[in-house]
Amino acid sequence: MTWMAETAMLSHGWRRFLLLLVAGAIAGLSVPPFFLFPALFLAMPIWVWALDGAERPKGWRRLFGPAFTIGFAFGLGYFVVAFHWLGAAFFVDGGWVVAAMPPAILALSALIALFWGLASAMAHLTWSHGWVRILNLAAWLAVAEFARGHLFTGFPFDLLGYSLTGTDEMMQLAAVIGVYGLTFLAPLLAMTPALVWPADDRPLTQRLAPVFLALFVIAAQLGYGWNRLSTQATERQDIAMRLVQPLVLEHADFGNVDPVALIDRLLMLSDMRMNPNDQGLADITHLVWPESSLPFFLESYPEALARTARLLPDQTTLLAGVPRRPYEMGSAATSEPPYNSVVAIDTDGEIVASYDKAHLVPFGEYLPFAGFFSQLGIKQFVPGSDGWSEGDARRRLMSLPAAPAPLVLICYEILFSGDLGDTAGAQFLLNVTNDAWFDGSIGPAQHAHHARLRAVEEGMSLIRAANTGLTFATDPLGRITAQLAPGEMAALDVRPHQRLEATVFQSVRHWPFLIAVLAGVLSGFVASRRVRRRAIH
Repeated sequence: MTWMAETAMLSHGWRRFLLLLVAGAIAGLSVPPFFLFPALFLAMPIWVWALDGAERPKGWRRLFGPAFTIGFAFGLGYFVVAFHWLGAAFFVDGGWVVAAMPPAILALSALIALFWGLASAMAHLTWSHGWVRILNLAAWLAVAEFARGHLFTGFPFDLLGYSLTGTDEMMQLAAVIGVYGLTFLAPLLAMTPALVWPADDRPLTQRLAPVFLALFVIAAQLGYGWNRLSTQATERQDIAMRLVQPLVLEHADFGNVDPVALIDRLLMLSDMRMNPNDQGLADITHLVWPESSLPFFLESYPEALARTARLLPDQTTLLAGVPRRPYEMGSAATSEPPYNSVVAIDTDGEIVASYDKAHLVPFGEYLPFAGFFSQLGIKQFVPGSDGWSEGDARRRLMSLPAAPAPLVLICYEILFSGDLGDTAGAQFLLNVTNDAWFDGSIGPAQHAHHARLRAVEEGMSLIRAANTGLTFATDPLGRITAQLAPGEMAALDVRPHQRLEATVFQSVRHWPFLIAVLAGVLSGFVASRRVRRRAIH
């Protein structure tokens, strides 16, 4: 380790860039579903040691000089590993799009790595010695992660905090400090080996104390989680849901859809008997079809509503993921792009409630800088759509007849910690999604884990219906209570659980995180001033 520390401190130029790139790639193995958290303990100290040996240029180059490059290189390696699964979507359409995959993943990783580069540069402006420097760097890195989760509509995939959620026990701390709190804690713990090496005159046991403290914190996290998991959540008896996992692969091109065959499949799965005592839909209050389960406009095939209504018993409501055209007063369709929606359909075939996706995926569901790309002849990067209209996030709380209110979140919307909507009025989370774009990659499992953490943060059950998987239900502690295998064409009967009393995170949101980050940043300023005063005297 001493050799590694000295190498990181003394390297420069392309050798330092390559070293930090590899270290970042190793750190990327800590994300779901790998959860190799020890990889952070190997990688993060290299970042600290590299900043220890980084030059301090004058003027504007102090912000965009070696320290920025160090953080950028580390971030680039991390995000290439963490985001590589996004490349699976390029194979859906095939052709020239596949050739664009490597530069696209590299460009996205580089764009987001800019946040880490700025964090590294800001930390280095007030760089000092000892434990304060890792507190300062962890704080600025947490600021960068919070910024990328919120700025420019946000992209909070694979926040560093997810590395600390590999087991049900470890996940429970999110109910207190949320994933952003874990995002501050994870690098802070992982940087502690930088306080041990290179060796100095202190005894080894004294130098190892920070690492032992980090291990104690992780043990305490596990102990807290084990104790919290002793809570038993109660299933609701006023709602019974059937989740259909239909494997609709026609979602990429509306023109290839055979509505009759698709409705046949959905109705068959919806009313199937899974055991001799199964009554089909007779005991089901809510039938759930996932995002893109009907990849056509309902008005273009009205028989779909009629056939569905004939299937539904009197007490059953269908919640289905469909595209929906915007309409003006007088029922005239507008020229605006459609909504990505969830509609509630009753036994009369009437749409009694709807929610339109409000948080759209950049470059997937809408095109940022559309004017610029249109000049290049690009209307959309995802085939089969010219984009979607943005819905109203205030309508996520769906009021259903004689049922507890779910908070409806379509696909990507489940990622936004602390920004889900009216969680105080909701009784459970309902996430419908279509991850078929990323089948065969780690993407679906990663997305599913991110969703589970929202259940822990909010203290509510999560009901998740996915087109090709993962379809499952959790209790308010994030424990999976029932699930379907990925790629399985089947249905799953579940009941949400009673929500818990408000979690600490639900009550205080990001305030403890922001206060801790501010304290970390200020500690860097104070420590650097002390160093300068000593140098003067």
